[in-house]
Amino acid sequence: MSGESGYYGKRRKWHSWGYEDEGITPAEVKEMAERVAQRLNIDEPVILPDPTLEELVLREPRIKIPASLQPFCTTDKWDRVFHTYGKSFKDLTKIYRRDFDNAPDVVAYPKDEADIAAVLDWCGDKGYAAIPFGGGSSVTDGFGCPEDYPGAVIIDLGNLNKILEVDDVSRCALIQAGILGPALEEQLKPKGLTLRHIPQSWEFSSLGGWIATRSSGHYATHLTHIDESVESLRVVTPKGTIENRRLPGSGAGPDPDRLFIGSEGSLGIITEAWMRLQGRVKFRANATITFDSFYQGAGAVREITQAGLFPANARYLDEQDAKFYGAGDGSKSVLLLGFESADHPVDAWLERGIEICKDHGGSVETKTGSGGDALQSSRSGAQGNWRKQFRYLPRMMHTRAAMGVVSFTFETAYTWDKFESIDTEVIRRLKKAQEEITGGGIVCRRFSFLYPDGPAPYYTVVAPSDHSRSLEDYQALSDVASDALTELGGTITHHHAVGRSFRPWYDKEVDPLYRAMLAGAKNTIDPNWIMNPGMILDRPAHFKMVG
Repeated sequence: MSGESGYYGKRRKWHSWGYEDEGITPAEVKEMAERVAQRLNIDEPVILPDPTLEELVLREPRIKIPASLQPFCTTDKWDRVFHTYGKSFKDLTKIYRRDFDNAPDVVAYPKDEADIAAVLDWCGDKGYAAIPFGGGSSVTDGFGCPEDYPGAVIIDLGNLNKILEVDDVSRCALIQAGILGPALEEQLKPKGLTLRHIPQSWEFSSLGGWIATRSSGHYATHLTHIDESVESLRVVTPKGTIENRRLPGSGAGPDPDRLFIGSEGSLGIITEAWMRLQGRVKFRANATITFDSFYQGAGAVREITQAGLFPANARYLDEQDAKFYGAGDGSKSVLLLGFESADHPVDAWLERGIEICKDHGGSVETKTGSGGDALQSSRSGAQGNWRKQFRYLPRMMHTRAAMGVVSFTFETAYTWDKFESIDTEVIRRLKKAQEEITGGGIVCRRFSFLYPDGPAPYYTVVAPSDHSRSLEDYQALSDVASDALTELGGTITHHHAVGRSFRPWYDKEVDPLYRAMLAGAKNTIDPNWIMNPGMILDRPAHFKMVG
């Protein structure tokens, strides 16, 4: 047991990203510290040593595992520590502060739905919090243990990691929800198929986690949210199992799967999903285009999106973001534009995209059509630097926490008519807050996902601080950003989910009558309110256990 990933049989690091047999070298950490010091114009920060399991103090488990559940449940220290935190800056800072006061009491590793149902029955009878766990990559406090419950049980779905059936004719597959991204694609590859859903957390996030948090993946302008790839779900709830009929589409009332997509484990545990697949990519074409200003290029990006070209990649980086990712020198904003297909060459789509960019004053730096080696070109130059940094940076996230500087991201979405006014005001407020709270810092942004009616900007905030106050400085700056988004009309989250981190702002964003309706659904399906408390909804003040 002890935390091994069921599919790969390797144990994960509990204090950072990756497996235990993977290492970040001291030279890499020093290089990151030097880069941060240069960007923030500060002395090289003091780097805390990685925490060790031996130095951590955990409270004793408050609950005893029944004999019937002992074969797949544990109170071992490693398992409890690994399942305490996700991978946000806040989580990593608490890890480096050696703060594990709120570790879960028990970790369950169910082998099947019967095991899951047994754990939910136990938690329901005793009033323990039942918290689903996929890959552990949440950055919004998505599975933390609530303090007002007599106990908390983490339900790790890592053993549910198989593709059960492939429908080649309909191009769909029945997939268990605990499977992580690499294993999913590895099992689909012999069939010539792919889900092609690749968030930055892909290596250590699960299909069930993607669905429960409404993840966004590889495609920048089409099939962006996981919703679009879900054909049907199977969900184990405290009141029983729900399985929805697989259909390409239906007008028979509200879509039953939609209630669970984005529910963040608050209604039940997704165990299986029929997912719509695609053919594996055979044709690619890409280009790197620069613009003199971020707003200049935004006009081109909007026109490309509204033209229905559906680029697979349309990452648009402002000047500082481009420099940070090695895609530019900091003087121009950079658009990484790419098209792909399993069926046909895509050169014509790229040419039209380039034509639009030139109309808006863009300059083409590199271009590779599907007649050349577009795959190789996407792994070199600006495209390759961005790709490498995007995939590798999660492995370095803990170093920022170890340095005591503030470093976090947030994302949103709003309509094009509000873009410049909201973006300008968000950045103004953040820079003002940085000056007042930390004495300065960096705010940069990019477009990661795009819609015909609006962009989904993704902001990065880095600011000087120290180990005594970095968490508090982070929270103060994050609150400024969240207040601004809510006040100005953006969403509090585009694809990172709500979690406990953004609940106060989510409550303001969503109509109260809708939230009351959702609470009624939860009360029916989870009458003792045990499922992942604090996500989306809070237990009513007048709540009484149902015996």
